[in-house]
Amino acid sequence: MPTRQTTAARHRADGRAHTVLTDARLTAAHNFSSATRRTGAAVASSGLAVSLLAAPALADDEVRTTAVDVSALTQSARAIVEAAPVVASPAEASWTFENPAVTAVTPPPPPPPVVEEEPEPEPEEAASRSRSAEPAAPAAEPAPAAVGAPAPASANGSAIVEIASSLVGIPYVWGGTTPSGFDCSGFTSYVYAQVGITLPRTSGDQRYAGVEVPRDQAQPGDLIWSPGHISIYAGGNLQVDAPTPGKSIQIREIWQSNPKFIRVG
Repeated sequence: MPTRQTTAARHRADGRAHTVLTDARLTAAHNFSSATRRTGAAVASSGLAVSLLAAPALADDEVRTTAVDVSALTQSARAIVEAAPVVASPAEASWTFENPAVTAVTPPPPPPPVVEEEPEPEPEEAASRSRSAEPAAPAAEPAPAAVGAPAPASANGSAIVEIASSLVGIPYVWGGTTPSGFDCSGFTSYVYAQVGITLPRTSGDQRYAGVEVPRDQAQPGDLIWSPGHISIYAGGNLQVDAPTPGKSIQIREIWQSNPKFIRVG
């Protein structure tokens, strides 16, 4: 019986484990080697050469970068490459840059504006300006009338009219009730108080302080009332009153168109 020879199957030995990271590492090494060759060619074309030495040794199945191909360089360039020191950069090396100091410069201030001086005015013009700058002198006030006046003959000896006439010339003062100044109702109240008769303070109230009488029956010393004003009847067509601000107590004609005559007491 013939003998059958059996050949054992041959198997490939287990290789290094291949992962996605292995492909990435090989690609990076290949790119670095290509960049190194391009850099060497660029430097050689400019007449300079740089000797590059790869960083720490890679694995045996990885690309190793050693030096730039200098076969195409001139003799002088090759001498520079051979004499140049080898620079190695560790993988963990980092680049740093120094920021230059910046100094802020303040621009100079702008020049002051040019002020044109006004020419000196002529003497006549200067005198005119001086007069216009001076404050206007206040108008001279009329001299106050002498205090007191004789009672008119038409008063027929009325004590009230005599007292009222003695106050002629005292200035009108709004709200005044004393000889330092009177308003119309303050004046009548003061005069009547001198004979012992008390009157209300305002002219509107004094209208009702007595009895209204017809004009042809009025007697000196009666009150004469009109809206907003009151005075003392001095007989005939005269009255004594404190008129308006800026004036003083005076004896004057009855000017009211339809006054009311009030007898008090």
